[in-house]
Amino acid sequence: MAKDEWARLWQHEQLPGIDLLRARYVRHAFPRHSHEGYVFGAVSGGVEDVVLPDRTVHAMPGSVVMLNPEVPHAARAGVPEGWAYSTLYPSADVVAEIAAETTAIRGTVGFAEVDVLDPQGAHLIREVHRAAEEGNALAADSVLRLLVARLLSRYGSSLPSRTLPSAGCRNAARARAVLEERMAEPPSLEALATELGTSPFALLRAFKQQYGMPPHTWLTNARVRRARALLDAGTAPAEAAVAVGFTDQPHLNRHFTRIVGVPPGAYQRERRERGERGTVPVPLPLLAPGLDAPGTRVVRKNVQDRDEPLPVASEAWQNRHHPQLYAPETIPRTSRRTEPAPGPERHRAPATRRPPQDRA
Repeated sequence: MAKDEWARLWQHEQLPGIDLLRARYVRHAFPRHSHEGYVFGAVSGGVEDVVLPDRTVHAMPGSVVMLNPEVPHAARAGVPEGWAYSTLYPSADVVAEIAAETTAIRGTVGFAEVDVLDPQGAHLIREVHRAAEEGNALAADSVLRLLVARLLSRYGSSLPSRTLPSAGCRNAARARAVLEERMAEPPSLEALATELGTSPFALLRAFKQQYGMPPHTWLTNARVRRARALLDAGTAPAEAAVAVGFTDQPHLNRHFTRIVGVPPGAYQRERRERGERGTVPVPLPLLAPGLDAPGTRVVRKNVQDRDEPLPVASEAWQNRHHPQLYAPETIPRTSRRTEPAPGPERHRAPATRRPPQDRA
């Protein structure tokens, strides 16, 4: 990772089923990959190009990127200065639970739009990060639910049910199962096609149509996913590399960093530190534009208060007490001073000097 880039991918132990990524990338580019859960991202500076199978989305500050599970995509900088963003990766179970509680959507929920202009939604994504980094799990969980409920009510719907699979789709699914089972020693495309009773070209075309990427790209993505699970369980990166089929640890490092956004060693350290400390309110080495700039102090602020012109929609289920967050209020560097402790003011009478007494 270049010196002007940074990233932090971590979990809060009291927020199960969600990963948090805050990063700035300039030259880093994510290859085509997919996620098991949902993706909700908010760009705070620069432009991110999200490359989908049928189009490229230019995500800018004030917009929210929403990706459904298993949607193949790539990402790169859309401007020379790169982009900074905050992203949430909630599991499908977390989103389904919130959908069942707050919407009438039935079946698998999803989002037809990938990039929407929603400054308040982007603000809520950043507030989830802020609360989690301050160790306030109650606030982070509350704002997360407000965010997901907002996105579902405005942009969510039921994903269309799948039609009966064709012969090509069935072969693609069987090929995927074989690659999953023999991940460490996969067959060649020709051997795999022969085993399934089809031609290599037909299998390649069906697989790409079904999963949005060719078999070898899907396999690399699957290896990185399994390596993440092994790292979460405490397996050393070198052992995880061999277990999933990479030739060595540098091979794992290269693909892991490209797909996940952080090196496997840094990824595992965050997991280990989370387990040891419970919360990880450690500041990032650099700060994205618009996020906790130097020369700020924090003031108490309710979740419902807003810094941006769009309000948070209030549903009946939301009319309850929420924890409080902390939002920055800029103070010029030249006027920094220590605020007095809260409480009743104490006034002390000015000291008086006694006149000197005549000595006898």
